[in-house]
Amino acid sequence: MAHHRVGLVASVADFVKWKSALMPNRRDALKQTFAVASLGAVGCAWSASPSAGRKIQSAVRRDETILKLGGLGDRYEMTWDAQDRLYVVVNDGPGWFDPRRGFYNSRLWTLNGHIQMAAFADVAGYPELNDLTRPEDAPHYYGHGVLAVQYRVYQFLSTLDRETKRPRHWTGAKLIYSNDNGRTWCNQDSRSPVTWEDWGAQSRDSLVFFQEPDGCFSLLSVVQMGRNYSGNRDGYVYVYGVNGNTDGRMNELVLFRVPIGAIMNRRAYEFFGGLDGQGSARWVKDIEARAVVHTFPRGWVNHTNLFPGDLVVESWLPSVVYNEPLGLYLMASAGIGCAPDGTEFGKASYLGFWVSVTPWGPWRQIHEEREWTPDRDPEARAYAPQIVPKWIAPDGKSFWLVWADLKGMLKFSKDEPLLDAQMSKAGTPEQKGLVQAEFLRRYMPGYSFNAQRVDLI
Repeated sequence: MAHHRVGLVASVADFVKWKSALMPNRRDALKQTFAVASLGAVGCAWSASPSAGRKIQSAVRRDETILKLGGLGDRYEMTWDAQDRLYVVVNDGPGWFDPRRGFYNSRLWTLNGHIQMAAFADVAGYPELNDLTRPEDAPHYYGHGVLAVQYRVYQFLSTLDRETKRPRHWTGAKLIYSNDNGRTWCNQDSRSPVTWEDWGAQSRDSLVFFQEPDGCFSLLSVVQMGRNYSGNRDGYVYVYGVNGNTDGRMNELVLFRVPIGAIMNRRAYEFFGGLDGQGSARWVKDIEARAVVHTFPRGWVNHTNLFPGDLVVESWLPSVVYNEPLGLYLMASAGIGCAPDGTEFGKASYLGFWVSVTPWGPWRQIHEEREWTPDRDPEARAYAPQIVPKWIAPDGKSFWLVWADLKGMLKFSKDEPLLDAQMSKAGTPEQKGLVQAEFLRRYMPGYSFNAQRVDLI
């Protein structure tokens, strides 16, 4: 197992404040087991008062707290397991391997400790998705929603179509899981090892979602509710998706729920179908009857690409975490800044934070930036904000946000022939991985695990 430790400079006061919030709680598993056993399929027992949400008026990003925790890649969806570790998803990069090796469509890491001494470790048993060793035309699978619950780890991976004349669209999602802390992994049907279905084998039998209306639920984000999902009270897992691949659809948020013990059973999924006469969520089995939970601003979804044959960037896929001290759900989401012709990352991204007392809203916005520029850098191209489930203050009034940054992407695209030339000279996949990683690090130093504190006012 590869292991990399990052030492970071921060104040002693911050360390003491945060360390007290992060001590392992051995009662978490009992709390969650009791909640599931006592509530099961009964209606939701949401204890938070609607007035709790009104107390939060705004959020402030503290640029003076920005830290660079290394790694190479993006997305960084996270979940918090029973052993007090964070699982961290890393896409399109080698992560924290040192020396650099491989270039993974998706890889899973663990993060132990807190900000002052964060230790990242490769989940060695994770199914191989090394882009440098897979056939050039093989389907791509990118890791997204991940959940640690009842000592099992689940992950949804998104896949793309084969389109070459327009940006590639997200067309489906695959579900895998591990029963042994990531040492071995199974397909949704419990077969092991994991199979990455080729084009002809992709179907609604092999993928949990495939070619759904407008491509909905191809990109998935799991609501995080504390360590080992211990903050959950109704026995359901909640999963958000974007409603499609185009502006007007990708900026629409949709939601499904499933009992914790039935995550692998697609027939057990229920979709948010709107509110009933009493303002409670209505759940439906028919995906065609789904309703939109929340709508983000239009104008932040790309329809052309800087790199030919590239994809529709996953704008608006949110990070949602239950803030147990405040009894609130926090949501962070971003839209990709597009150039006038629709090319991705043509300008700074949109960033917003929202709060709600239930996973289905209504969501109230407490923060908006139409030019998200961490550290006040006008050239920043930050994206994919993630709220760290474990790193919420004891009083709930602050949390840590993680993101990647593609500043330098335009220069990288202009010099891509140099990368191609060096890649052609590299003999082995390992050598190719080193070349590719070096180019990314040189041109886009922010393409890594960036973190900062956000205060709730």
